[in-house]
Amino acid sequence: MVVAAGAGSRVGGTPKQFRVIGARPMVEWSLAAAMPGSDGVVVVVPPDVDPALRGFEASGADVVTGAATRSGSVRAGLAALADRATDDDIVVIHDAARPLATPALFAAVVAAVRQGADAAIPGIAVVDTVKRVVDGRVVETLDRDEVMVVQTPQAFVMGVLRQAHAGDPEATDDAGLVEAAGGIVVVVPGEPANSKVTLHNDLVAVEQVLLQRESS
Repeated sequence: MVVAAGAGSRVGGTPKQFRVIGARPMVEWSLAAAMPGSDGVVVVVPPDVDPALRGFEASGADVVTGAATRSGSVRAGLAALADRATDDDIVVIHDAARPLATPALFAAVVAAVRQGADAAIPGIAVVDTVKRVVDGRVVETLDRDEVMVVQTPQAFVMGVLRQAHAGDPEATDDAGLVEAAGGIVVVVPGEPANSKVTLHNDLVAVEQVLLQRESS
């Protein structure tokens, strides 16, 4: 499942996930990484997306209308998979705003779930000092050896993810919902290049990497 239903407003203009980088929309790069080895892909899009931006449908991906929140959009995608995936299947969720993820990273999180975890997520070690701040005041310095920056794609046992979404909870990522439900979430090494596009400068940096990949 490629989640592309956000407003992407901080980049300006066309929603970032549909901005063209390296000759095709960002969502298509994310979709290309998700397709190998999968039994099908669902792309979750905003309700008012311009049909002209949905050229990726030619890839064979199913298109689903998302919701006002990320968690709601994921649930829309899960609903679309209701008749196609059993509780024992593995579902991988990826943010369209991470177009530099590689097929190898998708394979890594899937392999970790197949080895017995309820969920697997990519993580990058933190090199800076991390502090917890409340109302502008530092209340704690965290042990950076116990902190990681988390990415997508994230893989899940379908039944576990469905149960974690029961009751329509909200979270910044699906692994957080599985954690809250008591599931076992493991971490695999993330990819330093797999950054999330948020601002215009991020688009420029990502385009440079994609162009380098195409020319190599």
